[in-house]
Amino acid sequence: MIRYFMQRLLFACLVLVSLSVFVFFLFFVAPGDPARVVAGDKATEAQLEQIRENLGLDRPIIVQYGSFVSKAIQGDLGYSYRNQQPVLDLITRRIPATVSLVIGGVIVWLAIGIPIGVMSARNAGSKKDRLGQTFILIGLSFPTFVLGMLSLYCLYFLPRKAGFMLFPAGGYKPFLDNPADWAWHLVLPWTTLALVTAAIYARLTRGQLLQVLGEDYIRTARAKGISEGKVIYKHAMRATLTPLITQLGADIAFLLGGSIVIEQVYGLQGVGALAVQAVANQDRPIIIGVVMLGGLFIVMANIIVDLLYTLLDPRMR
Repeated sequence: MIRYFMQRLLFACLVLVSLSVFVFFLFFVAPGDPARVVAGDKATEAQLEQIRENLGLDRPIIVQYGSFVSKAIQGDLGYSYRNQQPVLDLITRRIPATVSLVIGGVIVWLAIGIPIGVMSARNAGSKKDRLGQTFILIGLSFPTFVLGMLSLYCLYFLPRKAGFMLFPAGGYKPFLDNPADWAWHLVLPWTTLALVTAAIYARLTRGQLLQVLGEDYIRTARAKGISEGKVIYKHAMRATLTPLITQLGADIAFLLGGSIVIEQVYGLQGVGALAVQAVANQDRPIIIGVVMLGGLFIVMANIIVDLLYTLLDPRMR
């Protein structure tokens, strides 16, 4: 077990190193002058040379990369070109909004998607199955931004026009200031994120569970007289959880790197909104910081998923 964990950890380190090389050369060797972004269009050549020297852009590329990696290991991701604030501080201030969105969305989409998938699999070919597949089809067909704008129109604009407030337009409120206000501002983002993603989990649960229910050990369990509930939830669901955990780990890691569409629609000042602003401003240190953060989340999620495999599947042990 320890050897397996160390192998996965070593592989994760190699992935992060490869990502750092890719990101560095993509943003520091790509066309464009960071000094011009910092100084503006009216800067003189002498001012540009001074900025390049201050940023270390006049040094060889290998030296710049070594300095970048050395500082990144220490938690220093550099300074924003636009406001000269530490990138790590900017990202840290945005993480609570993104984490709140992801955690609530995960809880809601699992609570919706898995039961619908189980219902469809247990009643394959029936009206319940067709109802479940209709939900899956609608959920997969709706783009996230369309569902978000529709939610704002129906649950914010129309009630406000009628003279009462059902949900706020958006924005993020810190949890510690007022937990009720925090949840109230996140209900619509959670619902929008969950309804689209729940359809994916419902489809995955249905397909995997149908496959498992056709296995010999399931027929044997039924032949022994075990109740259908135990067959489903004690035997079949354990095998079904493996692909679900794989998908869940990837989804959580991806969303923690910034749920750009949801954050933009509802005005949540999270990591995704920060990345959009950085791209618009050509603020390369922030873009690099967000990309590296997303890569770190994905690597960590894969390690956790691999460890969960050993608990769910005896063959892995």
